[in-house]
Amino acid sequence: MPHVALPRIGTDTAWRAAARGLIARRVPPAEVTWSRGAAADDLFAQPTEEIAPTRSTLKVPRDFVSLAGSVVWHRDPERFARLYAMLWRLRSEKGLMEDRGDADLAKLRSMEKAVHRDRHKMTAFVRFREIGARDLPRRRFAAWFEPTHFTLEPTAPFFARRFADMDWMIATPDLTALFEEGRLDFAEGQPKSDIPDDATEELWGTYFRNIFNPARLKVGAMMSEMPKKYWKNLPEARHIPEMIATAGARAEAMQAAAPTLPPLRAAKIMERLSAPSVLRPMADDLDQLRTEENACTRCPLYENATQAVPGEGPHDAELMVVGEQPGDQEDLAGRPFVGPAGQLFDRLAKEAGIDRSRAFVTNAVKHFKFTPRGKRRIHQNPNTGEIKACRVWVQSEIEIVKPRLILSMGGTAAESLTGSRKGILSRRGTLEATENGVPVFLTVHPSYLLRLPDPALRDEETDKFRADLKSAQAHLEELRAS
Repeated sequence: MPHVALPRIGTDTAWRAAARGLIARRVPPAEVTWSRGAAADDLFAQPTEEIAPTRSTLKVPRDFVSLAGSVVWHRDPERFARLYAMLWRLRSEKGLMEDRGDADLAKLRSMEKAVHRDRHKMTAFVRFREIGARDLPRRRFAAWFEPTHFTLEPTAPFFARRFADMDWMIATPDLTALFEEGRLDFAEGQPKSDIPDDATEELWGTYFRNIFNPARLKVGAMMSEMPKKYWKNLPEARHIPEMIATAGARAEAMQAAAPTLPPLRAAKIMERLSAPSVLRPMADDLDQLRTEENACTRCPLYENATQAVPGEGPHDAELMVVGEQPGDQEDLAGRPFVGPAGQLFDRLAKEAGIDRSRAFVTNAVKHFKFTPRGKRRIHQNPNTGEIKACRVWVQSEIEIVKPRLILSMGGTAAESLTGSRKGILSRRGTLEATENGVPVFLTVHPSYLLRLPDPALRDEETDKFRADLKSAQAHLEELRAS
């Protein structure tokens, strides 16, 4: 049984090379053991062997490449074996990456999500302390961090871009990132050392106390976004217990001191004050955009929804599919197009020749709007205000993905993308455009087909919808060729 010991630095590249070599030699997953760093003791493992670089003829979806590029940094010791087993299955199981019911893929998706979350926590909670004299040509800083997974190496380039004008070190128990004179290197991990406080820590604490709004305190949400495990490395965290304890009294004092609004034009003033203050998200990549969407409070829909449901798909998709809003199953799963309407779309898109794995799918509204009826949650159409509040997320996805064509399904999507939902049945099958000039192909939403009570009419409308999808694919091919 061959054993592959991957290096602690460059693990992702080494895993891809080893996996290609093993696939080329047709070595089954059950006959390979894996480790990172020093090889683990295994009674049946052969000595660690070098896998000769071999160019495999196997072609895998880009989605798997992206998945593997994240999962290799997970702490689970089975991650390499799970990825190789999935790669082995991709040799013969076409469409596996789109099988939402596959347990192995679901496990890998969960690991991918955990790594993305861990990388975000690192970018949010690393705190640098100055360790060099201020009169040096380049100032020097150091930080200590304890990530849940092995995420320092893939996250370090973020800090290299953000803090390119200074030298710094981020030490973790696993690896240490060193950035000096514009060069990023990695060394072995090290135990936590006592990095001296600097003058900015008191300033940071003062800033944190001043931006804290006691009237909007939600301890559960704060603990979810800033888990207590990170507090020991955050200089501002020492103020949190006192701020929580005094929040109630401070909120009452703020309310008592607030001026009252004059009755004249008060309604318009209140409407202006309650409008979202953030004009657009700050994210420039989909992972960070998902984080911002999960924290969205731009309209009241977030209050009752389980979670925001961001778009998903390749970051360079030529086709973007925009639906209306998450349904009950999407709200629970946190993923778009997994309910009955999504499954119907998947089937008809395949019949129409659309490569679903290469499309980026999303919704015009990111939170589920519903009315409770017993144990069921009945879908409600978003209103114009909710669509406008959520439009910034769709526009950001368009700017990041840069699709050649957008397939707009349903009135809500049409209103978000073109500004109008009127006459959607007469406009279906036509091309319009977003305000930025991206072509938009209009059609109905597949949930419309599911709601038709007459079987004959449902079959007729299904044929029309399938024809719309074929026409959209033809337009995409024309745009691709132009």
